[in-house]
Amino acid sequence: MDIRQAFGHSLKVARKSKRLSQEDFSIASSRTYLSSLERGLKSPTLDKINALAERMEIHPLTLLTLTYLCQQNETDPTRLHKQITTEINSILSGIVSISE
Repeated sequence: MDIRQAFGHSLKVARKSKRLSQEDFSIASSRTYLSSLERGLKSPTLDKINALAERMEIHPLTLLTLTYLCQQNETDPTRLHKQITTEINSILSGIVSISE
């Protein structure tokens, strides 16, 4: 599954889990655009991901994590969270070393 399809599927799953209709997103997005996202026809901007997540009352990283889990056909986020934590810690430790 490509990344757009994975995002669309994850968006739809998250939206339905919150019992929201596409029309409930009128403040964040038009129903037509939301439908295009859910069908994997378009890619959202970071601003749009943030607005969609706010409407669902979830963190934008939750939506992105669901996307990458879907793309990798995974259901347990544990391994992905460990990888992300390791990478962020490595990057941040590099920044501290550079600034000293």
